[in-house]
Parts: sequence; structure tokens; C-alpha cells
Amino acid sequence: MQKAVESTQRSFNTIRTGRANPSLLDRISVEYYGSPTSLKSLANINIPDASTIAIQPFDRSSISLIEKAIQLSDLGLTPNNDGSVIRLNIPQLTSDRRKELVKLAAKLAEEGKVSIRNIRRDAIEAVRKQEKTSEVSEDESRDLQDKIQKMTDKFVARVEEVLAAKEKDITTV
Repeated sequence: MQKAVESTQRSFNTIRTGRANPSLLDRISVEYYGSPTSLKSLANINIPDASTIAIQPFDRSSISLIEKAIQLSDLGLTPNNDGSVIRLNIPQLTSDRRKELVKLAAKLAEEGKVSIRNIRRDAIEAVRKQEKTSEVSEDESRDLQDKIQKMTDKFVARVEEVLAAKEKDITTV
């Protein structure tokens, strides 16, 4: 369940908030010599100022591939190529785009909650199997199921906290 919360947090890091952040590029993969390769392994990513991301490829011949991958991504950013460095200017978000990003964050949070609930379901099924095979008594089974439910509630609340923080970050101008 902790890993589900961490995964949701990593997903939130890929959502743009109006400030330059290298984790915006985490999901981008570049077709490099016929295989998809993460952008991090092909280039050095820097943040020279609050609204710019600079991408300096290790191999200059890959600069056009990186530029193409960024254009095809869902970031909505236009890369500026000067031959050795690609610059991404992060524009200020409009209120409509902020609303869309809040909806996206809510969707990602819901996916995290679903994965936590799936873990709960699997754990409860395991306890019920133990009860059927008489490894645990009926009372112990109920106690374990209650503990599992309380743990699930705790982790779902943690996802809600992370979502609230991300929504605040997105809506702050």
C-alpha cells in the first residue's frame, strides 16, 4: 500500500504546475537506435531558471530524436533547439488548463486508491482462505479483516493528503 502511495506521488510529479521541474520529463521515452530509451539516460537535464528546462544530449546526433519525442508527448511544450541544447519554456498556466490538471491529478489519485483497494481485497481473500482451512479462528479472521480495513483507510487518507497538496500547488498562481 505504501508503494501505491509512492507511485501516485511520482505520477503527480509529472503534472505541470507552472514551474520548471525535471520530473515533467520522466514519462518521455525517445526512440534511440530502435529501442525506447528514457530521456534521463540520453541527456543532462538542467533548470537554469524557474520557467526553463535545458536538455543537453550526451550524443548530439540524438538531438532531433529528443526534440521529436517532446513534440509528440502530451506536455504541450514546444522545444527550442539551438544545435547543442534543447530549451523548453514553461508558460504560465491558464485557469482552464489548471482545472484540467486538477482533474488529471484527481484521476491519478483515484487510480492509486483503486490499487490500494485491490491490495485490501487480496489480503482479505487470503485471510478468508486461512479461515476456511482452519488456520485461524472466525474471531481472529474478523480482527484481521478489521485491521486490514483500518490500514486501507489510513493509506487512502494519505493519497487524499497528497492530492490536496498537489491541487493546492496547481491552483496557486
